[in-house]
Amino acid sequence: MRPPRLIVVLVALLTATLALVGNPAAALAGPYQRGPDPTLASVQAERGPFAVQQITVPANSAPGFNRGTIYYPTDTSQGTFGAVTIIPGFTEPESTMAWYGPRLASQGFVVMTLEPYSVLNIPDNRADQMLAALDYLTTTSQVKNRIDPGRLAVMGHSMGGGGSLRAAQKRPSLKAIIPLAPWHTERDWSAVKTPTLIVAADNDFIAGVGTHAEPFYNSLGQAPEKAYLLLKNAGHMAPIFPNTTIAMYSISWLKRYVDEDTRYSQFLCPPPAPSNTIAQYRDTCPA
Repeated sequence: MRPPRLIVVLVALLTATLALVGNPAAALAGPYQRGPDPTLASVQAERGPFAVQQITVPANSAPGFNRGTIYYPTDTSQGTFGAVTIIPGFTEPESTMAWYGPRLASQGFVVMTLEPYSVLNIPDNRADQMLAALDYLTTTSQVKNRIDPGRLAVMGHSMGGGGSLRAAQKRPSLKAIIPLAPWHTERDWSAVKTPTLIVAADNDFIAGVGTHAEPFYNSLGQAPEKAYLLLKNAGHMAPIFPNTTIAMYSISWLKRYVDEDTRYSQFLCPPPAPSNTIAQYRDTCPA
């Protein structure tokens, strides 16, 4: 004789409740958590827990962007992943952003680094290319079934960083943006409503923080969360080279806002004190 349906439901609920009591961190981390519980070592590591493969995307694969490379986790057992497109800065080729691909993908994201149509493209052109690449990833790419189209982000260096701000302004549904040493002629980004991590460099003489990163950060009045990471003894080109500090905070930001994974809040709040790599860190201290 089969037990009444109500009893079956109550047993299932009790089992789920006991599982959460036994692992309270799982209850708080959010529905999109991917991978094991993070540690300082894991967010600073050159590779995360996921094995990664890559796909070359040739020119003319889709309208709106030139070409690029997709890096993605091979594991399909944990559900879909958030996706990030990354574009370089003025006069820079895709290769300058290549180090972000496997580093972020191995932490549980689908990542596409882009070669701009022209290394001279202005920030707003780069914004359009990043958004077009996100549309390609989620609709026609070989990895579309691995991606949650509701959890997307963009990153960019220099003019690409300015482009990431414009992309968020154009598409408020983005879950996170990370402008790296951003450059743009516009100073007021109060229309941006996306969690924003700005990475700047104290010795940046191309996109000086006093005329770019700082006023950009200060203008983000509608962003639900924001942070400003000022690298110490670093110049404008710091983000094009592998950098543990940039990687750690980028991973934590994407995990916290693309994956809604509160396990990573510990690396963002309380904010880090000045150190030999961090000159200053400001934030709204996410819960």
